[in-house]
Amino acid sequence: MIAVGNWSLIFESSLGFDFVEAQSTKVGFANFPARLLNCRTSPSKNLVPIKAKEASRMSSLKSDIEVGSNEHERGIINNSDDSNGSIRHEITTKGRRSTNIVWHKCSVEKIDRQELLQQKGCVIWITGLSGSGKSTLACALTRALHSRGKLTYVLDGDNVRHGLNRDLTFKAEDRAENIRRIGEVAKLFADAGIICIASVISPYRKDRDACRSLLPDGDFIEVFLDMPLRVCEARDPKGLYKLARAGKIKGFTGIDDPYEPPLDSEIVLEEEGDVCPPPEVMADKVISYLEGKGYLQA
Repeated sequence: MIAVGNWSLIFESSLGFDFVEAQSTKVGFANFPARLLNCRTSPSKNLVPIKAKEASRMSSLKSDIEVGSNEHERGIINNSDDSNGSIRHEITTKGRRSTNIVWHKCSVEKIDRQELLQQKGCVIWITGLSGSGKSTLACALTRALHSRGKLTYVLDGDNVRHGLNRDLTFKAEDRAENIRRIGEVAKLFADAGIICIASVISPYRKDRDACRSLLPDGDFIEVFLDMPLRVCEARDPKGLYKLARAGKIKGFTGIDDPYEPPLDSEIVLEEEGDVCPPPEVMADKVISYLEGKGYLQA
């Protein structure tokens, strides 16, 4: 017998069950006379085919999970043509598999949204060490574009970890997943015709390249904020370098975890002599690139 709220549920071997309603003594609940409700299913022998079918399904599911767990952790996508001409996907990520999913195409496409917004959707990916000025540049850039009537959105590394990625740590595998998720969200913004500005340390080259591969050629614009470690550590706006040097933070990028600088960024911003350009000046350089590539018009 299992008690659920003010009800008692009695199970029998035949899968029939009896409900017994108890008198309620709680304020705000009506007191009904106790009565016995007998509810019976079909005889158990009629459930044999159902049980056999369910056992077969669970066996198949177990096989899928076992196969999925042996796939590459980074994820695999297998495509096959569906009868209606759409693409059927089988996606495996970290051993979890989504099957029998079909991309549903809409009559309003990216080009239509870009025409509406009078701009081209893209991703501006600002990478660099902690303290290099990524968030400051992202805010200056979005403000400058906004003043021109362009729709933007900033995906800030710390901000995203307050919500979407709050379940992730700073271990290598979680950092990779952090960047993967941001890349996928940025792709959606770009597809919406929005200029998405992602400001993330993104220390590993392969993770940045994976995000680039999500978008059409040219729509991923990598901005390398190439500020020396000494400058970033001297700024230390969050006090993290001090904690890392004291051994209170492990795996901190630039101290005891590597930062792999981009090899072929679209834009590189660096010191001019020993002076770091103001964020507004760096933002203008990015805007000049966007203008030259036609992203500020439909």
